[in-house]
Amino acid sequence: MIATSVHVVIPVHNEEGLLQSCLDAVQGASARACALGIDVHTVVVLDACTDRSALIARRYPVEIIEIDAGRVGRARRIGTDAALRHADEETRAWVAHTDADSIVPGNWITHQVALSAGGSDVMIGTVRPDFADLTLRHVDHWRATHTPGRPNGHVHGANLGFRAGVYRHVGGFAEVPEHEDVTFVAAARAAGFVLTASDVAEVMTSGRFVGRTPGGYAGYLAAQEEMLESGVA
Repeated sequence: MIATSVHVVIPVHNEEGLLQSCLDAVQGASARACALGIDVHTVVVLDACTDRSALIARRYPVEIIEIDAGRVGRARRIGTDAALRHADEETRAWVAHTDADSIVPGNWITHQVALSAGGSDVMIGTVRPDFADLTLRHVDHWRATHTPGRPNGHVHGANLGFRAGVYRHVGGFAEVPEHEDVTFVAAARAAGFVLTASDVAEVMTSGRFVGRTPGGYAGYLAAQEEMLESGVA
């Protein structure tokens, strides 16, 4: 069944330097989807923010929720629960997650709607780092190990979408400091839902080595850089 409403959720923890670019991109993708008759609603969850993130978010037509959890799993859960309260018909509602340090492409929402029409229940989207944050050697390594058109199926909260029914069935996101996205997808897979790995709407995320969670994508990039420096990779 094709999704007719999309609910975007963005957890934020002290991202004043990158949040504007993130929200600009989401607004662009939303406008493209709305032009096709798709209803789009965005929820920004400000989690323990002590910087200017709230001021930046208030410039945009988004729902803002402020919490003090310090756990991205709880932020995603609260944001998704709030978003789905706006869904008139949950059977046709789709939830799209990204991160505040990420930039989604213009087709990010419309591609997920197309996947829903094709029978997908969960989209596992690819991400790529902002090459401006990496050394040339690291960029070359990344390109050599990532083939366009062959998504690797790695789970990233910065590019994850799913039907509302999947979320309800698996009990939502675990309220953990990190890897809530991985455990969610594992539960959806175990429940027999249709999962689709896709790089058609690849998201660009920060290439920093120190992130907002103990590991996450920043930890992965930092480990890669260490291997490159040691000559292992």
